[in-house]
Amino acid sequence: MDADEAKSPSNTIVLEFKEDTALTEMMRLRVSSLQRSGQKRQDGERLLLPYEAVYRLDFAIQELNFSRWYFSLSGYGRVTITGICQHWTPDLTNLMTRQLLEPIGTFWRNAGDPEDSQLKCLEADMQEFGERIAELAKVRKVMYFLLAFKDGAEVANLNCSIEFTTEK
Repeated sequence: MDADEAKSPSNTIVLEFKEDTALTEMMRLRVSSLQRSGQKRQDGERLLLPYEAVYRLDFAIQELNFSRWYFSLSGYGRVTITGICQHWTPDLTNLMTRQLLEPIGTFWRNAGDPEDSQLKCLEADMQEFGERIAELAKVRKVMYFLLAFKDGAEVANLNCSIEFTTEK
């Protein structure tokens, strides 16, 4: 038996992106506060746009390898997922553009496509993005994301999760 056969088989874990309504609301309050007071955002600050929401992944296990994305969207539209590299909370600090990860993940279905057609994505970017999430999971228990809903995509029509493998 060689060394590869001696290893135990990999197990999979699927983590669902969960909307963090409290953080989303806090970010919206920051935008409305700036608008009411007539102030401008700080240099480099990233404000939440009306079609964006904050989501999170919680990592119970931190030694993960990216496997694949699971993504479903009823109807049409485009959803982009931008990772936030800092362990950031808007009650302590403002979100800065330098904290946003590249590449971003994008899934979409065009209005002219059949409703049961497979979602499109930029596969190389999605692979790299998944691998970066797995790397960041090694040093933190939670990670935040900005999800943008465009071209008719809606929060209620989205189901997004990511699969990892882990050695036991």
